[in-house]
Amino acid sequence: MAKNDNKPAFVKRDAIVSGKEYARLLGELKERFRRSQIKAAVKVNTTMLEFYWEMGRDISRLYANAKYGSAFFDCLSLDLKAEFPNQTGFSATSIKTAVRWYRFYNKRDTIIPQTAEENRQQLVADLEMPVEFGQVPWGHHIQIFTHSKSVPEALFYIDKTIENGWSRSELEAEMDDDLYSKEGKAITNFDEKLPAPYSGLAKAILKSPYDFGFIDKKITSERQLEDALSGDITRFLLELGQGFAYVGRQMELKMPGGQTFVPDMIFYHTRLKAYIVCELKVVPFIPEYAGKLNFYVSAVDELMRQDDDNPTIGLLICKSKDNTVVEWSFRGMTQPLGVAEYKLMERLNSMLPSEKELKNIIETYSSDEND
Repeated sequence: MAKNDNKPAFVKRDAIVSGKEYARLLGELKERFRRSQIKAAVKVNTTMLEFYWEMGRDISRLYANAKYGSAFFDCLSLDLKAEFPNQTGFSATSIKTAVRWYRFYNKRDTIIPQTAEENRQQLVADLEMPVEFGQVPWGHHIQIFTHSKSVPEALFYIDKTIENGWSRSELEAEMDDDLYSKEGKAITNFDEKLPAPYSGLAKAILKSPYDFGFIDKKITSERQLEDALSGDITRFLLELGQGFAYVGRQMELKMPGGQTFVPDMIFYHTRLKAYIVCELKVVPFIPEYAGKLNFYVSAVDELMRQDDDNPTIGLLICKSKDNTVVEWSFRGMTQPLGVAEYKLMERLNSMLPSEKELKNIIETYSSDEND
C-alpha cells in the first residue's frame, strides 16, 4: 500500500536541524525577509508620494492660468473616489495638502545652498520628486513642510528623519525643540583639530542652547546643576541627542605628584566612537575654562581612549558665552573643544506672589468687601 503523506504527523527535529548552523540560517532568513519587507514598504511609500507630487505639480500648472475655489477640489475628490472606491487619500483635504506640499518645495525664488558634503540638486518648479523623499512617510512630510519656515529647514528634518529613523512623535518633539536652529551652533575648534569628515560629524552632534527646562529646582552652583542632570540622566541624554552614552561623573583623576582632578561628567558617543568630557558652569564663559577642559580631554585620551576610538572631545556647557572670547580662548589649545549655552525654564514659583503678598491681597480684598 502506498504511504499516505497527507496524514497528520509531528515534524521531527534532529540534532543537525537544531544546531548552530540551522540557527544561523534561520536568523539570516529572518533578517533577509525583514529587509525585503522594509524595501517593499519604501517602494509603496515612494509610489504614493510620487503620485501626490505629480498631482500637486499638475494642479499647480492649471492654477497658473485659472482660479479654482473649493468646488474644484471637491469635484476632483468625488471623481477620483468614484473611479477608485476602495482607495484612501483622495479627500479634498488630501488633494489640497499635496498641492501645498509641491508648492512649498517648488518656488521660483527658492535657493538651497550647496555644500561639499551634500551636492543636492536645487529644487525649482517642475522637477521630479527627490529620491530621498520616498524614505519618509507622508505623515512626516506633512509635519515637516507645514512647520518649517524654509526649504533648507525642511530638508534638514527630512535628512534627520532618514538618518535616525524618527517616529512621527520623535520628529514632532525635535521640531518643537527647534533642533534646526540649535544643531551645530556650539562654538568649536573642530575644523582645526579634527580631520574631515569627522570634524563635520562632531560639530553636528553638538547644539546650543541646551534646554534644561526639565530641572524644577533653583540652580546656583555647578554641583547643583550636575546633581540635577545626573539625577534625571534619561532626560539629560535625550537633550544631548542620539548616540550619547553615560560613562560617569566625578571620576577622580589622581596624578603621581598627589594632585587630584575631577571632571564633571564623561560620555561616550556610539556613532562618533569617541569619549566626550562635559564640564558644567552656571556662570558666563571665561578663558580659564578652556585650559582646564583641554587638560581633561588630554587625560581621557591618555587613560581611557582605545586604539579604535576617535579623538576625545571636550564640551563645556555654560550659562552664557561671548563668541569672540571663546574663539580667542581656543587659540593655542591642542584638543578639540566646544562651548555651548544652556537655558532653564523660568520657575513657576518666581512668577507667583509670595506668602506675604498673598496675605496683603486677601486683607485688602476683605477690607474692600467690608466697606
